[in-house]
Amino acid sequence: MTLKDKLAAQRIYMLLGALFITSLVVSNLIFQKFFYWYPFNIEIFGTKLFEISVGILPYPITFLITDLISEIYGKKRANQVVIAGIFASIFSLGIVLVSNAVPATSWSPVTNGMFKTVFGSTAIAVTASMLAYLFAQFIDIQIYHFWKQLTKGKHLWLRNNGSTFCSQFIDTFTIVFLLCSFDIIEWEKFNGLLISGVVFKWLIAIFDTPFMYLGVYIFRKRFKLQVNEEIALL
Repeated sequence: MTLKDKLAAQRIYMLLGALFITSLVVSNLIFQKFFYWYPFNIEIFGTKLFEISVGILPYPITFLITDLISEIYGKKRANQVVIAGIFASIFSLGIVLVSNAVPATSWSPVTNGMFKTVFGSTAIAVTASMLAYLFAQFIDIQIYHFWKQLTKGKHLWLRNNGSTFCSQFIDTFTIVFLLCSFDIIEWEKFNGLLISGVVFKWLIAIFDTPFMYLGVYIFRKRFKLQVNEEIALL
């Protein structure tokens, strides 16, 4: 690979990392709004199927990106992005805490009460999300590379979906458990929200499989990579 190609690969890696971190931080900030997705009018344990937090919407993007980075750049680079995401979450939490502490002016469009209502539980949410995310993402990367080595770079759909299915269950369980433990959500909604979150994430994982194939195809064609070959960045 030429120096020009390596510089291009470096820029793409940074862009993927930026998308990953943005998706992660935003999901932590918007989690308190819940919505109902309407394809099915089904109730599970007293909770409607797909009655879920809007914070779940950008989250599957993070797993698609880490799988793509794992495939093209390798395990080490994927782990680096995960660690960067943790630091970004902690930094954003610090900004929110400071913003919540300073008093609003009398003419401020957003009052202290309004700000606290929206962001007051962010500290707990970010902590819960980071714990879940830390376990889930590292497990996702480990399982992905286990299947990649076992299949010698073949059966992309298997490692993409297999790793995501396991990690998303762990992620959803940990988040819902911690939010219920801190009384942000009632325990009676635990089972319903767990099942809704897991099923929704699994459906998204299946849906994004063609995009994974497309991304890998574009990378291999652009950088002339063989099956199971990874880009070594500068």
